[in-house]
Amino acid sequence: MQKVTPFLWFDGKAEEAANYYVSIFKNAKMGKLNRYGDHGPGPKGTVMIATFQIDGQEFIALNGGPQFTFSPAISFVVNCETQEEVDGLWEKLSAGGMKRQCGWLQDKFGVSWQIVPTALPKLMSDPDREKTSRVMQALMQMDKIDIQRLQQAFEGK
Repeated sequence: MQKVTPFLWFDGKAEEAANYYVSIFKNAKMGKLNRYGDHGPGPKGTVMIATFQIDGQEFIALNGGPQFTFSPAISFVVNCETQEEVDGLWEKLSAGGMKRQCGWLQDKFGVSWQIVPTALPKLMSDPDREKTSRVMQALMQMDKIDIQRLQQAFEGK
């Protein structure tokens, strides 16, 4: 059992969300479903908790009701090796949701994600502040992050 597990509160869509995430990520799988019993608070037989994994990271999704919603103040960072991976995850996770600046998006459930190429922190850690400033300027103009455009900005092109 991992020490820290993200626990996501949904309003009746925990199982749907878990299945959705498992369908998007290559190394993902469903876990257990726990259902409400006679004493609720949800309707008997409906899913209370759905567990799932993405790349070995455990998640718990709860059908807790409408009291709480998601905020972009908390997001999941997905580190991507290639532009193809960035493109695929960006399109799938943003479908029915909202695309935001600098690789951020909210999916159709309101959960926030950052789809980030591993090239970005490498470029931003260069000791040449002029190069990193150009990369940051290019990044601020993007919704989905484009690795080639970042590299061109880094090189001053």
